[in-house]
Amino acid sequence: MTPTIDTARFEQLKASNDLPSPKGVALAIMRLTSQDDVSMAELARIIRTDPAFVGRLVKAANGVIGYGRRPIASVQDALTVLGMPAVRTMALGFSLMTNYKSGACEAFDYSRYWSACLVAAVTTQAVCMRKRAAAPDETYCLGLLARVGELALATLYPKEYAGVLREFEARPERELTQLETARFGMNHAELGAAMLADWGMPRVFTEAAYHSDSLGDCRFPDGSRERTLTEALMVARTMGQLCLTPEAARPPVMRRLLQLSSRLAFDEKTTIDLCDDVAREWVDWGSLLNVSAEILPPFEHLTRVTQADEIAPTVVEAATQPAMVNVVAVAASQAADPATNPAATSAQQEDMSVAAAVTTPCLNVLLACADDAVSAPLKQLLLNTGYDVAIVCDVGMAAEYALDYEPDIMIVDWRLTSSGGEEFVGAVRGTRIGRGMFVVILSDRNDEEFMVRVYGLGVDDVLPMPVSPRLLLARLDAGKRVTTLHSEIERDREEIRHFAAELAVSNRRLQEVAMMDPLTGFPNRRFFVDRLLQEWAASTRNKRPLSCVMMDVDNFRAINDAYGHEVGDSVLRQISDAMRQVLRAHDVVARTGGDEFLVMCPDTPLEAAQACAERLRQAVEGAQIVSGMLNLKLTVSIGLASRDNSIGDTEALVRRAEQGLHLAKQAGRNRVSSSQPRPHAAGA
Repeated sequence: MTPTIDTARFEQLKASNDLPSPKGVALAIMRLTSQDDVSMAELARIIRTDPAFVGRLVKAANGVIGYGRRPIASVQDALTVLGMPAVRTMALGFSLMTNYKSGACEAFDYSRYWSACLVAAVTTQAVCMRKRAAAPDETYCLGLLARVGELALATLYPKEYAGVLREFEARPERELTQLETARFGMNHAELGAAMLADWGMPRVFTEAAYHSDSLGDCRFPDGSRERTLTEALMVARTMGQLCLTPEAARPPVMRRLLQLSSRLAFDEKTTIDLCDDVAREWVDWGSLLNVSAEILPPFEHLTRVTQADEIAPTVVEAATQPAMVNVVAVAASQAADPATNPAATSAQQEDMSVAAAVTTPCLNVLLACADDAVSAPLKQLLLNTGYDVAIVCDVGMAAEYALDYEPDIMIVDWRLTSSGGEEFVGAVRGTRIGRGMFVVILSDRNDEEFMVRVYGLGVDDVLPMPVSPRLLLARLDAGKRVTTLHSEIERDREEIRHFAAELAVSNRRLQEVAMMDPLTGFPNRRFFVDRLLQEWAASTRNKRPLSCVMMDVDNFRAINDAYGHEVGDSVLRQISDAMRQVLRAHDVVARTGGDEFLVMCPDTPLEAAQACAERLRQAVEGAQIVSGMLNLKLTVSIGLASRDNSIGDTEALVRRAEQGLHLAKQAGRNRVSSSQPRPHAAGA
């Protein structure tokens, strides 16, 4: 569950009108899309009054249609591709970006904030397109608005928030959310999640936005949509830091990005390609939105620099982790000697010399030990054997660092805490990352009761103290086999997940092809029948009205006979375009054969359905149908029916609408008729 701020307080903040909110055309779009009977044509008319938003909308639509499709150039097509919810949220995000590019909070860098948000939007969309976690247009909006709580606090409390930001800059060891909560009784993550929910964002998005804020370990279940979205936002936020960080300071941020992207099963090449794509998109969007964005060099070069830094870490990086020693494997020739390692005994030195000749693949080892006399020789032994070692001296941060460092093997001194390290092992084993680690404990106890207890906690092996280096290396070899097996299983599992996702997408595409009419782009009869059954069930449960409209083109056969089927196909496409202009968002239209169309109108009584049918009739009658040198004026006849006690199923509803169509034709065509005892409007 996402922690929320007090509801009454949030309502007070909303009532003050000081929270960031949409303005102008964006406000009109949000108000219009909140209505049930809004049509695409009405929405398009409002959008066209803002040429800047038109350009942004068209670019967003072209970004999600995929390859091999005709580029979108019209507002109407963009609306069809994106859908009203995405358009509503995009209008909100672009409006905030336009109207809140500056403010009164002196310590809040508005330009950097929006640049980072734009990177996050593009990155979240790119990640989710690869993971298929959600619609790309919706995830773009999520990335853009995920940090809106920071902007809200800077807008609500400009002077006070400036003080909080300065304090955070002076004391980076404290979390920003802690400082915010102490000052305002809420933090930006809580406020942002409340705002997203209030704007109608799905709960899965608000949960992901909240939990991605800390950049910590994701607590959602493996494979869940929430987990994927949260980790996508973590990658997006880190990508924003990478793009806005000076070039010399990018390698450690790149390491963090590679680590986070690996949680999404992205290998290094995939991550580099994603970064390059995002960097290009960031510049394009920045130019369109007038947001600062710079052209970045290829990320492959940065990755090489990062790898070089991992081999020879700088003193500055080591100084940023005062509570732990993080070192990388050194050459076997750098064996420890008593002068550099006074805590090592002669027997240990002999074993270390033997171990130096052993070839071991580089694995990450986390050594949790507060006793330098124990940790120093073990560290040198592991380094000389080819392990990457990190030492944690404080159990309070040991579990947290284990999740961040993601070691393959953990070695825990059981004397680390008064409770014997049980909380440490339990906390690590309770996470996805910790379940696959090989855990070895060091203890001076070897009685049966103790062994049974620690193995029950999830410990893989126990070594007696003082530690025998040869025995330790033998146990680590066993751990290496276990961790390698875990890695192989995870890779196989990810391949299966990837294959299943690809198969699901292929199935969806095949289903779409099977359910669509290729000529008009409308669904076909099979789709319509399935949807009608669903809406019939919903109408039964909720006792809501349901209407059906049947329409065909007057004298269409004569057009085919006189001008050929090519002209007839062109006529049907243009009539379909005219229908799209006046249909409501929740109406379902299908071409059911030849020149016949069916329209389902959920939650619509007979009178409202008659008004809808009349709009369709007038739209076709007023359309200019052009095909080559021909300029045609066509009409349609329409029958309609609404569910009542005399209609027992969906087939009866369609038959009743067909009866109305026959009445319209008998009455002279170009009109709307119903066989039910209701008033109907005649055509001109």
